Amino acid sequence: MKLHRPWDEAGGPGSVVHLTPEDAGWSYTGLQVLRLAPGERRAVATGDSEAFVLPLAGSVSIEILDEPGDTLGSCELEGRDSVFTRVTDFLYVGRETAIAIESADGAEVALPSARCHERRPPRYGPAEDVPVEVRGAGPATRQVANFGVPGVWDHAEKLICCELITPPGNWSSYPPHKHDASEPCPVVNEEIYYYRIAGADQVTPSREGFGLHRTYTGPEHVEAGLQRLDESIEVRDHDVVLVPHGYHGPCVAAPGYPMYYLNVMAGPSESRAMAFCDDAAHGWVRDSWKGAALDPRCPVTSAAGPVVEAGRP
Repeated sequence: MKLHRPWDEAGGPGSVVHLTPEDAGWSYTGLQVLRLAPGERRAVATGDSEAFVLPLAGSVSIEILDEPGDTLGSCELEGRDSVFTRVTDFLYVGRETAIAIESADGAEVALPSARCHERRPPRYGPAEDVPVEVRGAGPATRQVANFGVPGVWDHAEKLICCELITPPGNWSSYPPHKHDASEPCPVVNEEIYYYRIAGADQVTPSREGFGLHRTYTGPEHVEAGLQRLDESIEVRDHDVVLVPHGYHGPCVAAPGYPMYYLNVMAGPSESRAMAFCDDAAHGWVRDSWKGAALDPRCPVTSAAGPVVEAGRP
């Protein structure tokens, strides 16, 4: 399996990313990222998957239809200038549903998805209800917007999603952790990392900046019959990294360049869960954060926009 899927500008202006479970080589998770020109209307069918509609840049209007073409409703999603400026509204749509997405001023929209069994009705998620968590400490401080995780969004059957922002020079997805078929993991999840990297202005995504992503396996993965993995990947704006199994982390933002990634997870378990196991060699780091100072650059964003505190640039 090819883990790193670099963005290909030659892929055309309309679809930035189009990744199905078949493309990935697994069973559940997928991701589309669409780029809409001003006034353009784009039709998308969910098929056998549930999905979120998540504006990455711009705001969108959505018409929701069932498979026969009957209108189920409509929705306006207030988006953002960039993933580095605001937490956004979003929409959940179930399997066997069609949507038509339109943006008056143009937009980029992510549609993370997961194959599922039940057909659930659409539901709107306002930005104001998205919990923003500051995780880690010191140079491992990062922001997590938990818009689609269990306990926050329980309307999904399989799909789990969250957004992370890592300030320049910081580490995230650390300590390295796993959620796969090796011992002692309680749940198996396939995972997609979709990266956005800001340029020198700290806001506008750019291919000039970069970050690093690490995925690897241990002896327990060999015992479970899972493929050996040992990859340290340079990631740039719009790149995708697949995690079929193994420890993943750290994800490191190069100094000068803020890093965002969208996490998409799903798996075979009947219970939708984010349970994970740290690499035992590094799990002690988590305890070292107790009482340690947080990086004052976090949180970075909120539903109201960028977070600016006294004394912060």
